Amino acid sequence: MKTIIAFDFDGTLTKKDSFLEFIRFSKGKTFFYTNILYIGFIWGLFKVSLLKRDTAKHYIFSRCFKGETINLFNEKCELFSKEIEKMLRNKVNEKILEYLNKGFTIIIISASIENWIKPWANTKGIKHVLATIPEVNENGELSGIFKSKNCVNQEKVNRLLELFPDRKSYHLISYGDSDGDRALLEFSDEAYFNYFK
Repeated sequence: MKTIIAFDFDGTLTKKDSFLEFIRFSKGKTFFYTNILYIGFIWGLFKVSLLKRDTAKHYIFSRCFKGETINLFNEKCELFSKEIEKMLRNKVNEKILEYLNKGFTIIIISASIENWIKPWANTKGIKHVLATIPEVNENGELSGIFKSKNCVNQEKVNRLLELFPDRKSYHLISYGDSDGDRALLEFSDEAYFNYFK
């Protein structure tokens, strides 16, 4: 039977939230610290249930990237791979290599943006990234909203089943670190919560 390993990304494989780190990396420290109060305010509204998670994320992403060309955005995402490597938790690379050597299929399933996870995943030999997809308008610019649903909670399970619909044909092992991973962990044959911490 096929074995599939599903890793959450932020907090599970990384020590830091890649969304905030990518903003800092791609927009520069001046932009980041100029906008940190706005980012904190919007995320605070989500934390006290005055904004939905998806809405808060849209506001922050739009503030930072709306109007940026997808080509420039992707260039920054490629460069960000080295930064992600510095953010990894201990033994992440060792575990990924162990699973690849066993011939298992590895998937990253994340609420973060797929554009900056994919380049890093490619360097590890991970072919599948299921994450949030930004919308690009007809001018080749980021519209500030998302083409896909925010890949969190049940959406993680939905996206997995789109890729591998025959659930009985594989053994699923999942790793997560937050409530946003619960649906995926409960859907799995084996589940590991905060494994690398």
